[in-house]
Amino acid sequence: MDLVRGSLNVRERHRGGIVTIGSFDGLHRGHLELIERTCDWAQRERVPAIMVTFEPMPREHLQPENPPPRLTSFRERWRLLERTRLDALVVLRFDERLRQLSGDEFIALLTERLAVRGIVIGHDFRFGRAGGADAVSLRAAGERAGFELQVVEPIEVEGERVSSTAVRSAVAAGDFTRAAQLLGRPYSMRGRVVAGAQLGRTLGFPTANMRLRRLCSPLAGIFAVRVLGIESRPLSGVASLGTRPTVAGVEPLLETFVFDFAGDLYGRELEVQFVAHLRDELRFESLDSMVIQMRVDERRARELV
Repeated sequence: MDLVRGSLNVRERHRGGIVTIGSFDGLHRGHLELIERTCDWAQRERVPAIMVTFEPMPREHLQPENPPPRLTSFRERWRLLERTRLDALVVLRFDERLRQLSGDEFIALLTERLAVRGIVIGHDFRFGRAGGADAVSLRAAGERAGFELQVVEPIEVEGERVSSTAVRSAVAAGDFTRAAQLLGRPYSMRGRVVAGAQLGRTLGFPTANMRLRRLCSPLAGIFAVRVLGIESRPLSGVASLGTRPTVAGVEPLLETFVFDFAGDLYGRELEVQFVAHLRDELRFESLDSMVIQMRVDERRARELV
């Protein structure tokens, strides 16, 4: 799958295809249905299957002081999309210029740069300045410009419409079983292990630390987890996601203590799957009291994973 940053970098091999458009935060079952429809259609027509998405996500640009909790960082989305049959991911920078495009101007961008043959969207997709255009206007534009449109109806799981909002609610509540049902896979975060202050090692709990790569996390606290990317099988662990108030931390980090493992993980890309929420993040009066609680967290996590 090709990564294309900006419409000016579209190459001839990316033109004339079937395109699906959206933010795709979380890549849940509804998003996967859009991707499957796009790839099936493209395969029938023997043309490229293309996803057009945005960085930052539109609401992150529109609400910088209160951005929505982000389910997937760009790296996480990319890794998930690598498993699909898409031929290219076209990433448009969502800034004031893109925000101010009218519906007709946005359609012109798609037709001129990508020469789209067909577009697949969700039933509630809106685009253009202030979200002023929708499926009706896109279908009318297709009749004028010569592309076809498919509108995909909502996907439901046990009577609930699958959406990024529903996944965020499940994750925030620590209901990872429900989140997995909506996503079609366990909820996880992914990143490269970075060097920390090594306080955990000093306390007997060496951790693999990962930056969140998002403006706002959808969850926080202490969790039982499974870790992929170290051995051929998932390893169990306990993870803290937060700012570490006991040691006056500032930057949110995902810090994972992998059970029964000793080795250097710096620079390695790991995936941490969330199994259960153990407790909220706390500020302890001393490191000794924090270590006592960490031992309790470890015992509980071992029972769950």
